[in-house]
Amino acid sequence: MTTYHFIGIKGTGMSALAQILFDSGEKVQGSDVDKRFFTQQALDEKNIPILPFSKDNIKEDYTIIAGNAFPDDNIEIKEAKRLGCTFYRYHDFLGEWAKQFKSIAVTGAHGKTSTTGLLAHVLGETYPISYLIGDGTGSGHVDSSYFVFEACEYRRHFLSYEPDYAIMTNIDFDHPDYFTSIDDVFDAFQSMADRVKKGIVACGDDEKLQQIQAKVPVLYYGFGPTNDFQAQNVKETEHGTSFDVFVRNTYYDHFTIPMYGNHHVLNALSVIAICHYEGIKADDIKKLYSFQGVKRRFTEKKVANQVLIDDYAHHPKEISATIESAQKKYPGKQIVAIFQPHTFSRTTTFLREFAESLNDADQVFLCDIFGSAREESGNLTIDDLQALIEGSEILDIEHTEVLQAYNDSVLVFMGAGDIQKFQRAYEETLKNNTVQK
Repeated sequence: MTTYHFIGIKGTGMSALAQILFDSGEKVQGSDVDKRFFTQQALDEKNIPILPFSKDNIKEDYTIIAGNAFPDDNIEIKEAKRLGCTFYRYHDFLGEWAKQFKSIAVTGAHGKTSTTGLLAHVLGETYPISYLIGDGTGSGHVDSSYFVFEACEYRRHFLSYEPDYAIMTNIDFDHPDYFTSIDDVFDAFQSMADRVKKGIVACGDDEKLQQIQAKVPVLYYGFGPTNDFQAQNVKETEHGTSFDVFVRNTYYDHFTIPMYGNHHVLNALSVIAICHYEGIKADDIKKLYSFQGVKRRFTEKKVANQVLIDDYAHHPKEISATIESAQKKYPGKQIVAIFQPHTFSRTTTFLREFAESLNDADQVFLCDIFGSAREESGNLTIDDLQALIEGSEILDIEHTEVLQAYNDSVLVFMGAGDIQKFQRAYEETLKNNTVQK
């Protein structure tokens, strides 16, 4: 029996995949940097060993799975190739693993993680399933009826997959360090559509998705009347959002989700559509209501008289959607956005769009741009974004106490970097002030 060794096991996809293999009875270990990431908790709970990088971690009979962030000159990758180990990149292994099951890939520029989590929740309430969510959560089951997994378009990695079904939430320009234009992104999604074996569920309100050509049936969902699955009579309540679903203009049923915002209604519609196509009863699909959410997607905490929200939003459309959710859930409260841009290339490309989306908030604080392993510096600074947002301020991690001025408000910390350290620093400030009093 081989040991699966994960190079970069703390990555969100890698952590989830390691958990799936472990749950399926495989022997699993991995290596990574010493810094603690939120993905580590689940690995620790399963006692999956995490080692510091060393060529001594690699043995000839191991199967090596390397994270996409690690180049071929990584010390462990070089040793694995020298020893002739069975070697996979993350996306290649995932593509092979998925072939064992009835697989559903969830892809799109935005909403992948939330939709994958929602679909896994609904199917998992009725069937034994395996799933891989991009928030670092994964679960395996030897008798899985379905394998639900998040499929990322970055560097066209999702072309390693040949799923039975695909949910496509939207097509939008992102990852400007790789994609050259919206047409380049569309080309990637068209190639992905060509690899789907049984059917595609796509958002018909998205103009680009309407242009996808497929050899398999395509079911469209959305608010527009031409969609196969349409949401009508959308209402916000104190418990979430309720709406009616019409299938090809015929009333199907009434659903409630515990989230707010039109993007969440669309995510739920995609899940309803694929479950309906698979013959799952409406009463089982209604278990949408008990969904607890995924990590770093509108994760709420009440501290004193403020609501603190942690969210992964790092694209202008995601920022707008997150602020809309906060406004709908907390009508009448002031919404304070604390945003950390992620990568210099994205910040440069979307500078004006970031300013426009952040202007939806009542007050804006900005944190320094978070670079990446691929690009640690750039020509612009956070001051360039601040200049476009009237009344915005730069948040210093040493002086987060300025946020205390926003009494009875909602503070939304957004970003894909280490924005959480600003929230932690602020919570520590609140704690210290309480102790001093």
